[in-house]
Amino acid sequence: MRYRLDVVAPTVLDAVKFAGGWVYDRVMAGWDVTVLVGDDEDVRPLEILGAEVRDLESVMASWEDRPHPQTVAVAADLFDRDARVRQGVLEALEQGATELTLWGEGLPAELDESVDSVQHRLSAAARAFKAQALAAANAPNVVVGHTETFRCGMMASVAADLIPAS
Repeated sequence: MRYRLDVVAPTVLDAVKFAGGWVYDRVMAGWDVTVLVGDDEDVRPLEILGAEVRDLESVMASWEDRPHPQTVAVAADLFDRDARVRQGVLEALEQGATELTLWGEGLPAELDESVDSVQHRLSAAARAFKAQALAAANAPNVVVGHTETFRCGMMASVAADLIPAS
């Protein structure tokens, strides 16, 4: 059985910009990574990273029938805007078996005490593939750093790739 990561993002660019290196590194580590975004976008940047891409609306309609992933990553602003995403995130936290990872500005107040700041150090390959994905998303001027920062809702990551942020 392979580990699963579901990434829920408002746009392809948002997923690549904030979590692209982590997505790539998890794919290369053997994880099944699925990114859920709107169906009217060019998904090639996410395919460059090795992720499977699915339509957010169709997956949200059958979310409860979907096998639970080990990790769910969500854009914090999407948590605020979409009641279905909010419900899924809160259920994942209550179960305690799913690692919840958030990215973006402004953390929802109701999650502030249940998540800690963590970082993922990108491999050299992840930085290169993220740069290519950003170029494909028409955002070549976005700087690709050595780390990506998240908020994580589980005390210990299911993989050793998320470490406490300093």
